[in-house]
Amino acid sequence: MAASSEEFSVNANEAIRISLVQPGPNNRLITKHEFHPKFTYPIVGEAEQIFGYKGLEVELLFAAHDLRPHLQCSYVKKFDTVGTTSALDLNKTFGNFLPPTAFQQGFESEVLDDSKAAEWTPPGVCVKKYTRGGENFEVWAGSLLDMPMRTLVDNIQIFIVFFIEGGQFINLEEVDWTLDRWRVYLTYQKASKTPTPNASPYLFVGYATTYRFYKFQKPPKDHIPISFPPTETITPNTLPSRVRISQFLITPPYQSSGHGSALYQAIYDQVMADPTVLELTVEDPSEEFDKLRDMNDFDNLEPQFKAINLKIDTSPFASMDRGRLKRVPTARLLPLDQLQAIRSKNKIAGRQFARMVEMYLLAQIPYSRRAAGGASLTGLVVKGARNSNPDDRAYYWWRLLLKQRIIKKNKDVLHQLPFEERLPQIEDSARGQEDEHERLILSYALLKEKESDHEGNGESSAVVRKRRVVEDDEDDEESNAEASRSKKPKV
Repeated sequence: MAASSEEFSVNANEAIRISLVQPGPNNRLITKHEFHPKFTYPIVGEAEQIFGYKGLEVELLFAAHDLRPHLQCSYVKKFDTVGTTSALDLNKTFGNFLPPTAFQQGFESEVLDDSKAAEWTPPGVCVKKYTRGGENFEVWAGSLLDMPMRTLVDNIQIFIVFFIEGGQFINLEEVDWTLDRWRVYLTYQKASKTPTPNASPYLFVGYATTYRFYKFQKPPKDHIPISFPPTETITPNTLPSRVRISQFLITPPYQSSGHGSALYQAIYDQVMADPTVLELTVEDPSEEFDKLRDMNDFDNLEPQFKAINLKIDTSPFASMDRGRLKRVPTARLLPLDQLQAIRSKNKIAGRQFARMVEMYLLAQIPYSRRAAGGASLTGLVVKGARNSNPDDRAYYWWRLLLKQRIIKKNKDVLHQLPFEERLPQIEDSARGQEDEHERLILSYALLKEKESDHEGNGESSAVVRKRRVVEDDEDDEESNAEASRSKKPKV
């Protein structure tokens, strides 16, 4: 039985094939893109194996424009049930992740004969247009209150479990007030020429979702209290809010080509244009998305840091006696008022902004004076703020500022550690964060070099973050009951 079981077991990631199709010549469907899922364990279990079939092929077809799905399974032989052991019921299994329309017959004829496809546009409104490699792309945005948008999201939610580890579906049956908090951003390639006259020029690239949380603000002195019942209709989009990116996905054929940055920038531009949004955050980001976000945020902030000539002011401490330092004098080292103004203006979460400031300040210190360039940390600590070299003094204070942020963020975790373990953990975490900053500084420099050579601005290489007992790079997000509630779909 063991050998027979292995014979009828197939790798789900290899057996499942995703195809984006559209009408082609000779009244036949053509495949525009084809790729396999990255994860299937939420569907078939941790082993990511499908039992009960030889030569199994599971093809998940999507109309390239409106993404109506269709499941199509074929196999050479099916396992005969023995006792309680039987082949996996594919329709039942995928029925938990696909809408009922995916199991209906006539998909091919519906796509081929869709007279409205040529005039079809994505739901919502177009908020961004850009080009890559001579091709045109558009980003559309809309609310989940819009039924066409809700239908499209229902069609493609299976992409979340396929490509986002730990990702979960949005509950599309929520009340209107909750659905109105969601905003969906869709990226499409728009072809200048289609294979047939009745084919849509739109080809799905990826999408993202954001969710609004109410953010309490201290009322101004001239504030007029809201009357009850209110004289005007109150909606989530009229209240002061923090917007959180919840899901973010670029399909494999379009990855590493700058589309992620374009989609992120479209979201950021919408946030900046909305006076009711006070801050943009991200829910449980992956390492790849962390880098994409860092590169884009740094690109937005760098000229503003340069404009205020941001640097660590070490001059007041050059003659400081050793041993007198009781706390890091942040307010004397950095122009905090100017930095706070930049942070508020750009609507960036506190810890994310602090990381961007750290990255910029580190980049201002000559490479040879940093640990990555061979600088001696032992000598740096011995001389400290009294070092005769201004770059060494800046680096000394930079490392103290970094450790201060790590301690502040992780104080509860640190208090649970024995006293003798705290300093090594802080130092270890600081080195890991500094290494990450160094990689991002290098990546950003290479990105700028590519842009100057007109080669695009992809975000292909992923930063492998060193996870440690002390974490130091999470987003500054609310810990209220609502924030911890239902927003599990993740980036």
